Order: sequence, then C-alpha cells, then structure tokens
Amino acid sequence: MAVEFTDANFKELVLDSDKPVLVDFWATWCGPCRAIAPVIEELHTELDGKAVIGKVNVDENSDTPVTYGVRNIPTL
Repeated sequence: MAVEFTDANFKELVLDSDKPVLVDFWATWCGPCRAIAPVIEELHTELDGKAVIGKVNVDENSDTPVTYGVRNIPTL
C-alpha cells in the first residue's frame, strides 16, 4: 500500500527522502482520485525500494496542500 503522508510526516518522508518521491494529493469523495488509485498502488509495488510513492488526504491534512499550492485534486 502506498505510504500515507501527513502534515506531520511530510518533511521527513518527502522533503528529506534520499529517493525520488511521487505524492498523490487526493480525497475519498473525489471520483478521479479513486480512478487513479490502482495506478498509484501499482507504481508503489513496481518502484518499491527505488522511489517513495505516497498519498496525502487533503481533507485530513490541509496544511501541506496549501503550502504547495494544490488547488485541485487529484494532483501528482
């Protein structure tokens, strides 16, 4: 399962990572977000150990999307 990034762990897991990182900003009510979720999970599996693939739930973690100018979801 893709890593769950939060406002609390974003710096440690994303900004301080020594590997490339893909962040999916999403929400449970977002149809397009749900549509791409299987692809995100597949990338996580395929790139395990080579890259960090994770998700930020924008409803539960509002500071990070605001900090990085996320205005629409899904945003990768």
